[in-house]
Amino acid sequence: MKISDILNEEGIHISFEVFPPKTDIGFQKVLEATDRIAELNPSYISVTYGAGGGTSKNTAKIAAHIKEDLGVESLAHLTCASSTKKEVQAVIENLKSLGIENILALRGDIPEGMVFPSEDRYHYAFELVEAIRRSGNFCIGAACYPEGHVENEHKADDIRYLKQKVDSGVDFLTTQMFFDNDIHYNFLYRIREAGITVPVLPGIMPITSAAQMKRSQELSGTVFPKRFLSILDRFGDYPEAMMQAGIAYATDQIIDLLANGVRNIHVYSMNKPGVAVKIMENLSEMVKC
Repeated sequence: MKISDILNEEGIHISFEVFPPKTDIGFQKVLEATDRIAELNPSYISVTYGAGGGTSKNTAKIAAHIKEDLGVESLAHLTCASSTKKEVQAVIENLKSLGIENILALRGDIPEGMVFPSEDRYHYAFELVEAIRRSGNFCIGAACYPEGHVENEHKADDIRYLKQKVDSGVDFLTTQMFFDNDIHYNFLYRIREAGITVPVLPGIMPITSAAQMKRSQELSGTVFPKRFLSILDRFGDYPEAMMQAGIAYATDQIIDLLANGVRNIHVYSMNKPGVAVKIMENLSEMVKC
């Protein structure tokens, strides 16, 4: 089933994310985590894609397992910056052969030392979107950045590029993580004014350790509100307390989104089924409303 159809259905839709191992050694462990998350009956589970296509084989295998064996819809990530157009096309064809209907199209990070752009690689995500659209009847998702993409100096340029990407054939968007909901609401206003009307899923990342916070900031450049920094200062040295506080903070974000009419939410739970379980327990009655 296409995710665009799921998002148009009545009710609340909560989805989760897993990432495949870089080697086959950890494959079974990731499958076990994925199986536990699937027991929560999410609207779908997304599967990330390693830099340079390093996990492309396992991304496809896990996405197929989610869809065929677990009965949950899956979303396979696909990045293009560090792979040739031919390599990208081979991945698309493989996903098609496995019956995967949903792809999240991403440019991805540029590997250090690689000459970019080059003629045999896609330069922008919208080019990948166009390639996927030409290759089959896929539902295509893409990323957006409420605080602006780190490579764009002006937010107006960021929205202009996002509009170009959506117009190339994107069916829905998922935001980069954010920790202040007002940033998301302001972003929605700006993109709707720009004529971007596809569904937008806020991406919520439960931060459960100080190390995870540091890594998240390095990757996304996101701004942490004072309220969250106070939580980190108080509980960062106590792993179990920080875990509990991080889940509570993410839950509070989701509750506020639901109260303001947001029906579709993506949780970056990664390979932490315990985090996903706690969040769904916290929302058990609200998702029925």
